[in-house]
Amino acid sequence: MPVHRPGPVHPRRPLLAGLLLAALSLVLAVPATPASAADTPTRGSARMGMGVAAHDGTAGTPSSADATQTEGVDVSGYQGNVAWSTLWSSGVRWAYTKATEGTYYTNPYFAQQYNGSYNVGMIRGAYHFATPDTTSGATQANYFVDHGGGWSRDGKTLPGVLDIEWNPYGAACYGKSASSMVSWIADFLNTYKARTGRDAVIYTATSWWTDCTGNYGGFASANPLWIARYASTVGTLPAGWGYYTMWQYTSSGPTVGDHDKFNGALDRVVALANG
Repeated sequence: MPVHRPGPVHPRRPLLAGLLLAALSLVLAVPATPASAADTPTRGSARMGMGVAAHDGTAGTPSSADATQTEGVDVSGYQGNVAWSTLWSSGVRWAYTKATEGTYYTNPYFAQQYNGSYNVGMIRGAYHFATPDTTSGATQANYFVDHGGGWSRDGKTLPGVLDIEWNPYGAACYGKSASSMVSWIADFLNTYKARTGRDAVIYTATSWWTDCTGNYGGFASANPLWIARYASTVGTLPAGWGYYTMWQYTSSGPTVGDHDKFNGALDRVVALANG
C-alpha cells in the first residue's frame, strides 16, 4: 500500500508571516499625527490677516479708479526691520504695527516699526492680536496699553486696534460661544477706552465675525471697522456697520505684503488720529 509522505517543511514561512502581522499591528496601533498639528504656528507668531486667504480665498484687488482712499500698511515681527522710506516713496501714508499678542508676547521689532513709520512722516498706530482662550479681554487690553498700545493726541497716532480673527493655534472661535465671545470683546473694548479715552478699532473678517459672534451688531456705533477681504470689493460687512474705515485688501503688496485702504483722503486719517 502506498504511503503518503508529507511535503518538505518550510519553517521560515510561518515565522515571516508572523513578523509581518506583528509589524502591521504596530502601524495600525499608532494614531496618525494630524496634519493640523504639524502646521500649528509658534505662539506669538500670529499676525493680522493670517487666516484670511485660507478661509475666504483671494479674488483680485481694488480698482485704482475707486473713490479717494489713502494707502496704508500693517506690519508685525514677521517683517523684521521695515524699509519705511521706500513705502513712503510709494505713496503709503499710514501704518499699524503689531505690539502684543495675548499676555505673553511683545513684538521685538516694535520700536523700529512704530517709530520708523512716524519718523518718515506717516500716521501710525498699534494693534493687539487677541487670544480669547488665554486670558480675559480686560487683562489683554491692559497688557496692550502697557506695551505700546496707548494713544496721544499728537495728530500722528491712531487709536489701538483689536485684531480679532481666526485662531491660528486651535479652534477658530477659541472654544467660545457667540455670546461669550461678544462679552470678551466688550471687556477688551471697555477697558481700552477707560485706559486711553479712545474707542478701539475692530479688525475682523465678515465670515469670522458671523461664525464666532453670531454677527453681533452692537459695537458698530462706537468702534470703527477695519475689514479684511482680499478681493476687488469689500463685500458684505458685519452687522451694524454701514461702511468700513479701513480695508486690508491684500497680503502680497509691494515692500511688505499687507496693504490697506483708508476710506477717505489723508485728512480723514488725521481726523481719526485726533479723535
